[in-house]
Amino acid sequence: MPADLRSVMKLEVPVIVQLGTRAMTVNEVLSLAPGAIIELPKNADEELEILVNNKVIGSGIAVKVGENFGLKVAFIGDIRKRIQALGGAAPAQAPPAQDADLAETFAADQA
Repeated sequence: MPADLRSVMKLEVPVIVQLGTRAMTVNEVLSLAPGAIIELPKNADEELEILVNNKVIGSGIAVKVGENFGLKVAFIGDIRKRIQALGGAAPAQAPPAQDADLAETFAADQA
């Protein structure tokens, strides 16, 4: 693995597991208090979305790990989509093949 790719692979990125979303009025948000319950339009047994850089890269099922919550990954997108999610908005001068080249290099090193 090239040294620059090794450095990139050590970077930490925030991973979000999204329980659900709901639109609320400003009045409802301002009325929130400890103990309030926000009902989400999702069944308790539905898969949760895994997001990186606010982009969905997969999904999974909530599990209990000791006294903590965890996520058992049920689906994960292909390597190209995950790398694109990590990159955010591509700068105008960046060549479009840049993400594909990084994905190919990473995938080759994983084999």
